[in-house]
Amino acid sequence: MKFSKIPEATITRLSNYSRNLEELLSENINVISSEKLATRCGVNSAQIRKDLAYFGEFGVRGVGYYVQNLLFEIKRILGLNKEWNLGLVGIGNLGSALIAHENFLRQGYHFVAAFDNDPVKIGKKLPNGVKVENIDNLEEVKKRENIEIGVVSTSAGTAQAIVNRLIKADIRAIINFAPVQIKVPPGFRVENVDFTVKLDSLAYHLTSEED
Repeated sequence: MKFSKIPEATITRLSNYSRNLEELLSENINVISSEKLATRCGVNSAQIRKDLAYFGEFGVRGVGYYVQNLLFEIKRILGLNKEWNLGLVGIGNLGSALIAHENFLRQGYHFVAAFDNDPVKIGKKLPNGVKVENIDNLEEVKKRENIEIGVVSTSAGTAQAIVNRLIKADIRAIINFAPVQIKVPPGFRVENVDFTVKLDSLAYHLTSEED
C-alpha cells in the first residue's frame, strides 16, 4: 500500500502511539493490551487496530503488544529510525525557542543550520552550536549540511517567499510556523502550524459549554 493512501489522521495517531510507547518503556512496562494502550492514547482499541492494520499485524492474541517491538515498527513506518537534518529560517523569538527545544533532538530531529537576513544576527552562534547564516547562502549550506526539512518561523508577509527559496534549494519537506497558509508545488510537502487555529478550537468549546 502506498503511503499516500494512508489517512493523515492515522499518521498523526501513530506519532501519538510512539510517544506513549516510549513512556511505557521508561516505566519498565514491556507488554500492554490494546485496551490499556488505547486508554493511554485517548482513542479506542478498535482505532489502534485499524491504524496498525494498514501496515501489518503487530499484536499477539490474548497478550497484546510487546512495547519495544511495536515502538520499533512504528518508528520504522514513520521514518524515525534515522536522524533528520533541519534548517531553520527566521531567528526571532519563536525561531530561537524552536531551535532550543530539547524535544526535537530527543525525537531525532537535528537543527544543523539557521538562517536570517538581519546583519546583527548573521554570524551569531546559537546555544546549540549552530552559526546563523545569511539566507542568501541557503543553497550552498543546504548541500553542505544535507538539510532535509526546512522550518519557517518568519513573519506572515515573508513566509511564502522564504518557502519559494527552500523549494529552489530542493528542500522537499517544510514546516511553516508563520500564521499564513503556504502553497508548494507537486513533489514538495508543507505542514502549516498556526497556534491560533488551536486557540480558536478551544474558544469554540468554551463558548459551547457556556451556552
